[in-house]
Amino acid sequence: MSARVVAVFGSSRIGPSDAEYALAEHLGRLLGERGWTVATGGHDGAMAAVSRGARESGAHVVGVTLPGPQGRSPNAWVAEERPADDLFARLRMLLDADAWIAVAGGVGTLAEIAVAWNLMQNAHVAPRPLIVVGEGWRAVIDALRESLVVDAADLAMVTVVPDAEAAIAALGSRLGA
Repeated sequence: MSARVVAVFGSSRIGPSDAEYALAEHLGRLLGERGWTVATGGHDGAMAAVSRGARESGAHVVGVTLPGPQGRSPNAWVAEERPADDLFARLRMLLDADAWIAVAGGVGTLAEIAVAWNLMQNAHVAPRPLIVVGEGWRAVIDALRESLVVDAADLAMVTVVPDAEAAIAALGSRLGA
Protein backbone atom coordinates (compact mmCIF):
# COMPACT_ATOMS: atom_id res chain seq x y z
CA MET A 1 0.00 0.00 0.00
CA SER A 2 1.09 3.56 -0.51
CA ALA A 3 2.29 5.84 2.27
CA ARG A 4 -0.09 7.27 4.86
CA VAL A 5 -2.41 4.28 5.12
CA VAL A 6 -4.25 3.37 8.31
CA ALA A 7 -5.68 -0.13 8.48
CA VAL A 8 -8.72 -0.44 10.71
CA PHE A 9 -9.74 -3.83 12.10
CA GLY A 10 -13.21 -4.57 13.45
CA SER A 11 -16.13 -6.95 13.55
CA SER A 12 -18.36 -7.70 10.59
CA ARG A 13 -21.13 -8.50 13.09
CA ILE A 14 -22.10 -5.01 14.22
CA GLY A 15 -24.93 -3.15 12.54
CA PRO A 16 -25.94 0.45 11.91
CA SER A 17 -28.04 0.54 15.10
CA ASP A 18 -25.07 -0.40 17.32
CA ALA A 19 -23.03 2.22 19.20
CA GLU A 20 -19.86 0.50 17.98
CA TYR A 21 -20.94 1.13 14.37
CA ALA A 22 -21.33 4.86 15.07
CA LEU A 23 -17.88 4.94 16.71
CA ALA A 24 -16.32 3.18 13.71
CA GLU A 25 -18.02 5.53 11.24
CA HIS A 26 -16.85 8.54 13.25
CA LEU A 27 -13.29 7.18 13.33
CA GLY A 28 -13.35 6.72 9.55
CA ARG A 29 -14.58 10.28 9.11
CA LEU A 30 -11.81 11.66 11.35
CA LEU A 31 -9.16 9.67 9.50
CA GLY A 32 -10.49 10.88 6.15
CA GLU A 33 -10.59 14.50 7.28
CA ARG A 34 -6.88 14.21 8.05
CA GLY A 35 -6.07 12.93 4.58
CA TRP A 36 -5.33 9.31 5.46
CA THR A 37 -6.07 6.46 3.09
CA VAL A 38 -8.14 3.95 5.02
CA ALA A 39 -7.85 0.19 4.53
CA THR A 40 -10.26 -2.33 5.99
CA GLY A 41 -11.34 -5.89 5.33
CA GLY A 42 -13.84 -4.31 2.97
CA HIS A 43 -16.98 -6.14 4.04
CA ASP A 44 -19.82 -5.41 6.49
CA GLY A 45 -20.09 -4.20 10.07
CA ALA A 46 -17.28 -2.07 11.45
CA MET A 47 -15.48 -2.36 8.11
CA ALA A 48 -18.44 -0.75 6.32
CA ALA A 49 -18.82 1.88 9.03
CA VAL A 50 -15.18 2.96 8.86
CA SER A 51 -15.28 2.86 5.07
CA ARG A 52 -18.41 4.99 4.98
CA GLY A 53 -17.06 7.65 7.34
CA ALA A 54 -13.76 7.82 5.49
CA ARG A 55 -15.27 7.90 1.99
CA GLU A 56 -17.88 10.51 2.90
CA SER A 57 -15.08 12.75 4.18
CA GLY A 58 -13.20 12.43 0.90
CA ALA A 59 -10.69 9.71 1.76
CA HIS A 60 -9.56 6.92 -0.50
CA VAL A 61 -10.87 3.62 0.90
CA VAL A 62 -9.19 0.30 0.17
CA GLY A 63 -11.06 -2.93 0.87
CA VAL A 64 -8.89 -6.03 1.21
CA THR A 65 -11.59 -8.60 0.67
CA LEU A 66 -11.94 -12.34 1.01
CA PRO A 67 -14.17 -14.55 -1.11
CA GLY A 68 -17.08 -15.97 0.81
CA PRO A 69 -19.68 -18.68 0.44
CA GLN A 70 -22.16 -16.26 -1.13
CA GLY A 71 -19.56 -14.39 -3.20
CA ARG A 72 -19.33 -11.52 -0.72
CA SER A 73 -18.89 -8.16 -2.36
CA PRO A 74 -17.06 -5.19 -0.91
CA ASN A 75 -19.17 -2.65 0.95
CA ALA A 76 -20.55 0.30 -0.99
CA TRP A 77 -17.90 2.74 0.27
CA VAL A 78 -14.83 0.85 -0.94
CA ALA A 79 -13.15 2.80 -3.74
CA GLU A 80 -10.48 0.21 -4.46
CA GLU A 81 -10.94 -3.50 -3.89
CA ARG A 82 -7.88 -5.67 -3.39
CA PRO A 83 -9.06 -9.28 -3.30
CA ALA A 84 -7.00 -11.67 -1.19
CA ASP A 85 -6.94 -15.39 -1.83
CA ASP A 86 -7.01 -16.29 1.86
CA LEU A 87 -6.89 -14.86 5.35
CA PHE A 88 -3.09 -14.86 5.49
CA ALA A 89 -2.76 -12.93 2.22
CA ARG A 90 -5.36 -10.46 3.53
CA LEU A 91 -3.41 -9.99 6.75
CA ARG A 92 -0.16 -9.41 4.87
CA MET A 93 -1.80 -6.66 2.82
CA LEU A 94 -3.45 -4.96 5.81
CA LEU A 95 -0.32 -5.19 7.95
CA ASP A 96 1.60 -3.24 5.31
CA ALA A 97 -0.18 -0.07 6.54
CA ASP A 98 1.56 2.78 8.34
CA ALA A 99 -0.65 2.35 11.42
CA TRP A 100 -3.26 -0.04 12.75
CA ILE A 101 -6.41 0.73 14.71
CA ALA A 102 -8.86 -1.81 16.12
CA VAL A 103 -12.45 -1.02 17.02
CA ALA A 104 -15.06 -3.41 18.43
CA GLY A 105 -14.31 -6.91 17.30
CA GLY A 106 -14.19 -10.57 18.07
CA VAL A 107 -11.76 -13.41 17.57
CA GLY A 108 -10.78 -12.28 14.05
CA THR A 109 -10.01 -8.76 15.22
CA LEU A 110 -8.05 -10.15 18.17
CA ALA A 111 -6.02 -12.28 15.74
CA GLU A 112 -5.23 -9.23 13.60
CA ILE A 113 -4.08 -7.28 16.65
CA ALA A 114 -2.01 -10.22 17.91
CA VAL A 115 -0.25 -10.72 14.59
CA ALA A 116 0.55 -7.01 14.23
CA TRP A 117 1.80 -6.88 17.81
CA ASN A 118 3.92 -10.01 17.44
CA LEU A 119 5.49 -8.78 14.20
CA MET A 120 6.63 -5.61 15.98
CA GLN A 121 7.72 -7.50 19.09
CA ASN A 122 9.97 -9.75 17.01
CA ALA A 123 11.21 -6.89 14.78
CA HIS A 124 9.72 -8.40 11.63
CA VAL A 125 8.15 -5.00 10.88
CA ALA A 126 9.21 -1.53 11.88
CA PRO A 127 7.39 -0.19 14.93
CA ARG A 128 4.23 1.70 14.12
CA PRO A 129 1.10 2.74 15.96
CA LEU A 130 -1.13 -0.10 17.14
CA ILE A 131 -4.17 1.53 18.73
CA VAL A 132 -7.14 -0.31 20.22
CA VAL A 133 -10.33 1.60 20.90
CA GLY A 134 -12.69 0.93 23.78
CA GLU A 135 -12.97 -0.49 27.24
CA GLY A 136 -13.37 -4.01 25.85
CA TRP A 137 -9.86 -3.87 24.46
CA ARG A 138 -8.58 -2.40 27.74
CA ALA A 139 -9.93 -5.51 29.50
CA VAL A 140 -8.26 -7.78 26.93
CA ILE A 141 -4.88 -6.05 27.28
CA ASP A 142 -5.19 -6.14 31.08
CA ALA A 143 -5.96 -9.88 30.93
CA LEU A 144 -2.91 -10.45 28.73
CA ARG A 145 -0.77 -8.45 31.15
CA GLU A 146 -1.96 -10.63 34.03
CA SER A 147 -1.98 -14.00 32.27
CA LEU A 148 0.80 -14.09 29.68
CA VAL A 149 4.53 -13.54 29.63
CA VAL A 150 4.67 -9.92 28.46
CA ASP A 151 6.82 -7.12 29.74
CA ALA A 152 6.51 -3.35 29.84
CA ALA A 153 8.16 -2.99 26.41
CA ASP A 154 5.65 -5.40 24.88
CA LEU A 155 2.72 -3.59 26.46
CA ALA A 156 4.06 -0.22 25.33
CA MET A 157 3.54 -1.32 21.72
CA VAL A 158 -0.24 -1.14 22.14
CA THR A 159 -2.06 2.08 22.90
CA VAL A 160 -5.49 1.67 24.48
CA VAL A 161 -7.84 4.62 24.02
CA PRO A 162 -11.49 5.20 24.95
CA ASP A 163 -12.86 6.72 21.72
CA ALA A 164 -12.28 7.87 18.15
CA GLU A 165 -10.93 11.29 19.13
CA ALA A 166 -8.36 9.73 21.42
CA ALA A 167 -7.37 7.31 18.66
CA ILE A 168 -6.73 10.23 16.30
CA ALA A 169 -4.76 12.05 19.00
CA ALA A 170 -2.65 8.93 19.66
CA LEU A 171 -2.10 8.46 15.94
CA GLY A 172 -1.08 12.09 15.52
CA SER A 173 1.35 11.98 18.43
CA ARG A 174 3.00 8.87 17.02
CA LEU A 175 3.14 9.93 13.36
CA GLY A 176 2.93 13.69 13.50
CA ALA A 177 -0.37 13.57 11.62
